[in-house]
Amino acid sequence: MKEDREKQTQPLSVTKVREFNIPDVMGILHITSYQSDRLWISDKYGNLVQTDLLGNVIQKIKTSGGSDGHHTVTQNGDLIFTDIVNKVINKTTQDNNITEFIKPGVWVPLSIHSSHINGDLLVGMTGYREARVTRYNKTGREVENIQRDNRGQKLYSKPHYITENINGDICTSDYTKGVVVVNKSGQHRFSYKGQKSKFRPYGICTDVFGHILVCDYHANFVHLLDQDGQFLFLLLTQQQGIHGPYSVCADEKNLYVGQLQGTLSVFKFLQ
Repeated sequence: MKEDREKQTQPLSVTKVREFNIPDVMGILHITSYQSDRLWISDKYGNLVQTDLLGNVIQKIKTSGGSDGHHTVTQNGDLIFTDIVNKVINKTTQDNNITEFIKPGVWVPLSIHSSHINGDLLVGMTGYREARVTRYNKTGREVENIQRDNRGQKLYSKPHYITENINGDICTSDYTKGVVVVNKSGQHRFSYKGQKSKFRPYGICTDVFGHILVCDYHANFVHLLDQDGQFLFLLLTQQQGIHGPYSVCADEKNLYVGQLQGTLSVFKFLQ
């Protein structure tokens, strides 16, 4: 069965088309694709930068500090980002007005993703010895909290990146729990803990085929999983010039990989 999966998926490969550094960006911690020729990028100092696909800066927002996967773009084009210092979620409309959108109370919002399926916001949070994923609707109303599996065990420790698959599964990258995937109802589907014992996942995304891509920063790999959690192969390694992959984003045309030293690599999917 495993061999059959690999035969079906192995033709997926990538070819690098360009690589660039963005001025005054100190480490590319998270990438969000916006329209067909725009990216939002955040660094370790709380800078949010919008660029084109050549690295030209279009606009820049200085925030008081976020976590790794702390921004997303809605279906309407609004930028939403977390503020871990003030424990709020802010919204920036296209006319550049910044407002407080959601106040999670005692919870610290780490990661955020705007659903392409229904516009809901998925937020990874931490609290006192607890962590959870909260679903909000478009208006910011809390809809659901996901915290434990059906045996009462904690699902999350530090969900610092979050995304959604084409089937509605919520996929998180967690420092100590690995890749944790629950279905759209919050039921635990599977966890992926890498191919080696020291696996610590960072950036995570899904592609149009339903694959899950996750950065293995310390090993210089980007792992490729199918939507059921089966490891397929290492999509990117040092052979493709990847050094310290920290963030990853896929749209219908390209794959973007951000590295901690500030380099952004653009790849084409080949099928």
